Parts: sequence; structure tokens; C-alpha cells
Amino acid sequence: MTQYSAFSVELADNIAHVQINRPEKINSMNAAFWSEIVEIFQWIDDTDEVRVVVLSGNGKHFSSGIDLMMLAGVANELGKDVGRNARLLRRKILTLQASFNAVDNCRKPVLAAIQGYCLGGAIDLIAACDMRYAAEDAQFSIKEIDIGMAADVGTLQRLPRIIGDGMLRELAYTGRTFGADEARSIGLVNRVYSDKDALLEGVQDIAREIASKSPIAVTGTKEMISYMRDHRIDDGLEYVATWNAAMLQSTDLRVAMAAHMSKQKPEFLD
Repeated sequence: MTQYSAFSVELADNIAHVQINRPEKINSMNAAFWSEIVEIFQWIDDTDEVRVVVLSGNGKHFSSGIDLMMLAGVANELGKDVGRNARLLRRKILTLQASFNAVDNCRKPVLAAIQGYCLGGAIDLIAACDMRYAAEDAQFSIKEIDIGMAADVGTLQRLPRIIGDGMLRELAYTGRTFGADEARSIGLVNRVYSDKDALLEGVQDIAREIASKSPIAVTGTKEMISYMRDHRIDDGLEYVATWNAAMLQSTDLRVAMAAHMSKQKPEFLD
């Protein structure tokens, strides 16, 4: 397994556990974070043995968001010409967006396990995941408004489809901190667990359940759900018909039906 400076990655039982691994810096997102996450999710996408991803943070907190030292470094690159500054900043923002697009576009389900701080850029990250789960001590905030900027790495684009327009506006305009129970009530997280250990155990159980299913069926299901974010129902029905015209020929369908008939657990190829 490749060694990373901002992450640790483990693969067991078809589940890749991707852990932000800068606990001494509250798992803040430094320059290495943004490049390594693209490499990691490319490996996940290319590795058939990986069927599900669990994304977590090492230590007391999930992540405090973007490393302010990194922002300061970008500020030092600015010159006197407004046009060239804008060109530089736009390029930097698009590069950061691509990092979380790699998570969103991953063909495997990504489950976020969140404890402690989940602030600023960390909200952008979990918004790109398929599902989110929290420990009782989790604290969330769309923090960008408090440093004088609009969130620009996915929160404002993805969260309306997760928690609704009105609630997103309240949280984005105020930057207020909210806890795990409110996060569950607005649909940001699916479940709340008593502590970090229970959180990781619970999320791993869900990941194992998903990993036991046909990887062909899981990939197709994710593809269809993602497609429907930007398309009409009739477009989606046409797409799934075309998709399944090929995928229903997979041996997974026969394996699943035979296991169901014999009341045994199916075993699928990667």
C-alpha cells in the first residue's frame, strides 16, 4: 500500500478505509491533502477489490477544514495585476474542486464517519460522499462566511440536494455551529452513534453489508442515483434501460438468484 503524508489507507474485506491522518493539526487540509486524495480515489476507482470506502479522521476530530497556512501561501503568490490574480485564483479553486470531484465521481460508495470538528472545507468533503454518519460529539459549521468568503469547493452546490435550499442558506449565511442531532434532523447525516468507536464499528458494519452485494449492481445503482441529480425522470429511465441492457447479462444476477432460491449467502467476483 502506498504511503501518504496526509492520509493512511487500509484495505480489508473489500473495504478501503481512508483516514485523514494529521491529528496534530486537527486534520487540516494542507497541500499534500489536496493532491493525495485525487491519487487515492483514482486507485480506489481502478482497484476492483475495493467495493466500498469508509472515510474518517484520525484523532479527536474529522477535520478542521483547509489549512490556513496554505491559504496564506496562495495570498503570497498574488501580485499587483487584478486580471492575473483572478486567473491564478480561479486555477487554484478549480484544482481544489477537482480533489472533491474525485470523491463524488468515484464509482464505489463512500461513507463518511465524522467525529469532533467538521468545519469549512470538511463540509465540502462530506457533501461529496454518498452517506454521512456522526458521533454525538460532532460539530459542523460552514465556516467560510466567517473568514469573508463564499464556500467554493462544493458545499453550496451539493448540499441543497442533501439538506434542502432553505436550511443550507441559513447555515451558509450564518456560519453557525450545529451538532450531530441537528445534522441528523436535517438529513446531513443518516445516523448518530454514541462515540467514535461505536461510529467506526457501525459504519464498518454498513460498509460490509454493501460490500457483500454484487459490485456490478452497486456501481449501477450509484451511477443512476448520481445521474438523476441533473436529469429529468424520463432521461433517467432511458439511461437505466441502456445501462441494464448490458449489466443484466452479468453472472452476478444468476449468482444472486441462485443464492436467494437456496437461502445461501451469494459470493460475487470483484
